[in-house]
This record gives sequence, C-alpha cells and structure tokens, in this order.
Amino acid sequence: MITNLFSIFDPSSAGGLRLRWSSTILWMIIIPPVYFLFPSRLTLTWQKIITYLFKEVSILLPVKNHHLIIIFLSLFMFILLNNRPGLLPHIFTASRHLVYTLRLALPIWLRYYLFGWTNKFKDIIAHLVPNSTPTVLIPFIVLIETISRLIRPLTLAVRLAANMIAGHLLIALLRNYATIFRSKIVVIVVSRQILLLVLETAVAVIQAYVFIVLRVLYVREI
Repeated sequence: MITNLFSIFDPSSAGGLRLRWSSTILWMIIIPPVYFLFPSRLTLTWQKIITYLFKEVSILLPVKNHHLIIIFLSLFMFILLNNRPGLLPHIFTASRHLVYTLRLALPIWLRYYLFGWTNKFKDIIAHLVPNSTPTVLIPFIVLIETISRLIRPLTLAVRLAANMIAGHLLIALLRNYATIFRSKIVVIVVSRQILLLVLETAVAVIQAYVFIVLRVLYVREI
C-alpha cells in the first residue's frame, strides 16, 4: 500500500524511461483546437482570471519591467495547468518534484540578482540594512538578509512542491483505508474526500498565484 501510495511520485515509467515528465505538456494535446476558436464559459473564466492578474502584476511591477508581465502570466497558467492533474489519483504531476519547481523559481531570480549585483550594487547593499537599525546589529542584519535573499528560489520551490504533495497524500490515504471501514463510515470518508478535493483545487490555484506574486515582488526589489 505504501509502495503504491508513493509510486505516483516516481518519474520512471515502463522500461526505466522517464516518460512521465511529458505530462507537463500533456494538456496542450488534450485541449482541442476548437477551445481557442470559439468563446465558452471556460474561456470567459480564463479571460477574467488573466485580466485580474494583469492588473495586479501591473500595479506591483514598475513601468520599466512591464515587458515581464506576459512571462509571469504565462508562468501562472503553466503552473496551474500542471497542478490540476495532481488532483486525480495515481496521476503523475511534475509540480510535486523539487527539481521541477526549482527550475521554475531559479532562472529569473538568478538573472535579476546577477544584474542587480553588477549594475546596482549600492542599491542592493542598501536593501540589506533597514532604516533605524542599531549599529551593533548591522552585521547580523546583513547576514540574515543575505541568507534570506539567497534561499528565496528554494523557499518558492519547496512551498509549491510541499503544498501539492500534502493534499494528495491525504486523499490517497483516505482512499486506501476506506475499504477497511464499515459501510456507514465509508460514506463519511468519501464525503471528506470530496471536501478535501475542493480544498485542493483551491490550493492549486492559490499556490500558482502566490508563486507569481512573490516572483514579481522579488523582481521589484532590483
């Protein structure tokens, strides 16, 4: 049971090939072309979500960085569409793997911090020491702020992966152990699974939104 529970996190498939990573682009094949041609409730919902995110990101980003809005919106859609399959049992989801989430978090952070340290060195150093900091505490504050900035990609990656793993494990455990309960209790377990599934759907959306907002705030500091 435990082996089956964690087998969905193994990217290897038949023959030892890591074909499960192809699930990251599977939604491009499943969604029919007609979806992009004719309006529907789903497309209207997507338009409202993207419009709201566009306004939010436009407010957070300075005007000089508005060319990055399309990147952040595309990243939000990519993360969200990769989080959704993980709500179904025994389906591999790449966003549960730290390697995958770290690849989403690291590139833009690394690019802008290298740019900041090479072209805006004084501004970066000034951000390490908050206003009205006692002189005695300045070395400790600089050390803490430096570490907090260096681990930002890791915290982003761990937050996304951990939240996607936790809910699915709860759903899988309830499903596996529901068979050993009495019939009356099974109804309660299934109802809790449905509520947990609704919650995990919200978590998938919220985590994609939090990921993007934090990325925008990190870029804004440069």
